[in-house]
Amino acid sequence: MATSELSCLVSEENCELREAFWAEWKDLTLSTRPEEGCSLHEEDTQRHETYHRQGQCQALVQRSPWLVMRMGILGRGLQEYQLPYQRVLPLPIFTPAKVGTKEEREETPIQLQELLALETALGGQCVDRQDVAEITKQLPPVVPVSKPGTLRRSLSRSMSQEAQRG
Repeated sequence: MATSELSCLVSEENCELREAFWAEWKDLTLSTRPEEGCSLHEEDTQRHETYHRQGQCQALVQRSPWLVMRMGILGRGLQEYQLPYQRVLPLPIFTPAKVGTKEEREETPIQLQELLALETALGGQCVDRQDVAEITKQLPPVVPVSKPGTLRRSLSRSMSQEAQRG
């Protein structure tokens, strides 16, 4: 089976804001496969000859970073599928026990205060600074992980019910 692939690479860099973006994905895959239900087999027992031919088709798969996938046979049109959203970053393992406001927090250590004062004096303040509350509003809600024992109990109950039924 012959396969050809086309990859895409996109990169951007904004030096002023110290931002960079880089993405690479497999965009197009063209593969030759045997066509199902399209084969010919002849056999001549008198002449001791056989002939076999298998039809082929070119399957095309196109992916995009916008979670759209197009699939089909070359020349027959493509079917478009919207893929489900998949988190790129891992799920948060824990949440802080206490998230408070500025008044509830402890004072900044003296060494850190001196370092922050030095950065401010050198002009190291971020132009597009956002408050922590604004950043946390943009994050998806934290979903509590279910207890691992609940699945095991439900399976054992169903298995015992199966055993009683015979």
